[in-house]
Amino acid sequence: MAAGKGTRMKSSLPKVLHRLGGRALVAHVVDTAARVGARHVVVVTGHGATDVEAALGEGVAGVVPQFARQVPQLGTGHAMQQAVPLLPDDGTVVVLSGDVPLIGEATLRDLIAQSAGRRLALLTIEAENPTGYGRIVRAPAADPDTEGEVQAIVEEKDASETQRAIREIYTGVMAVPTQLLRPWLARLDNRNAQGEYYLTDVVGFATIDGVPVVAHRVEDPLEVAGINTPAQLAALERAYQRRQADALLEQGVRLADPARIDVRGSLVCEADVEIDVNCVFEGAVSLGAGVRVGANCVIANARIDTGAIIHPFTHIDGEKAGATVGVGALVGPFARLRPGARLGPEVHIGNFVEIKNSTLAAGAKANHLAYLGDATVGERVNYGAGSITANYDGAHKHRTVIGDDVHIGSNCVLVAPITIGAGGTIGGGSTVTKSTEPGGLTISRSRQVSYPNWKRPKK
Repeated sequence: MAAGKGTRMKSSLPKVLHRLGGRALVAHVVDTAARVGARHVVVVTGHGATDVEAALGEGVAGVVPQFARQVPQLGTGHAMQQAVPLLPDDGTVVVLSGDVPLIGEATLRDLIAQSAGRRLALLTIEAENPTGYGRIVRAPAADPDTEGEVQAIVEEKDASETQRAIREIYTGVMAVPTQLLRPWLARLDNRNAQGEYYLTDVVGFATIDGVPVVAHRVEDPLEVAGINTPAQLAALERAYQRRQADALLEQGVRLADPARIDVRGSLVCEADVEIDVNCVFEGAVSLGAGVRVGANCVIANARIDTGAIIHPFTHIDGEKAGATVGVGALVGPFARLRPGARLGPEVHIGNFVEIKNSTLAAGAKANHLAYLGDATVGERVNYGAGSITANYDGAHKHRTVIGDDVHIGSNCVLVAPITIGAGGTIGGGSTVTKSTEPGGLTISRSRQVSYPNWKRPKK
């Protein structure tokens, strides 16, 4: 369910599209539904429906959801009334909330097993502060060592003082056979304090109809934590990131400070990886054995191979094209690798060097203050400080090819399309507009002229 406005988020962005760990809240939920093998995923939209549907329209984890519009929003029961026509009768409906992103796959599998195709199964938790949540009302237990059967869920505004003292709450997650849910939804009314159609009223219908109602209690509050305010989102982000950090530590990754790492996608690490403080990993990132990542790096959609060192303050973002750093390469500090950057083994990229859509072969070096865009660079090339490839003519991008063992002096401009022959040397300060022969020296700059006793203009 993803129709709510989320007024307390104080944002024009629909609440379920706010991000946790780099992904929209609702995307986490759809992903979990996919992992438990859902045949159909229906997202109920309302506020910001166009944006929510666009965000999920291409699918999540291989699942392309269907959408049901809830306009106006008249309660959770009304939301389910919009969704249930899209669901087949031979299945089990699992109701999830788009703002409860960390519900676990194992928990949902257990809940579905509790439903067993014939029961209404509710996910509950003991809350230290149950204020605002529906209370689980049970019949008196015959045996003092057991809990009574679930009779109803009573919403906060409709609860008596005695019922408000109950700490077992409904999390908003249930599993119920579709063939039972459909007629119960038709019986809902809005005769309550909020004038809404409560989905929780189906518990009473189940009791009347003799359908068993079971409660599956979870222990981890993070699994059922909902997001209603920016403060709650920030707190859940930190808890989520600590989970990620603990998982990495369990795998053997050395983290300088587990409280200062953000994984906003997937991070796969081989043995003996070291990560310093304040690093951010986005999209799909893999770190080979023995990789070291310095402090304050941002790495997105990249593969860093065995033994490479990423020095502090480096920014790598491969986007869809991806970026790769070869075995034993050195990158940074303060380097930037953009989409399509392909660094071979033992390549050195130093401070304030930018690489875009370029391949650098083994041993190539650009140690400082340089730009390589749309270039193919051979082995053992030395690319001087202040040099650039001029790859854009105002309408089209053009490629620069630099052969093996070329030396490019400082402050050179290579105007593409151009090929610098293998073993060649480009003298410092040259602007090169024509391809060069292998092994030659090319110098293209104006003749030096000095004017003695020259006086600068004065105001």
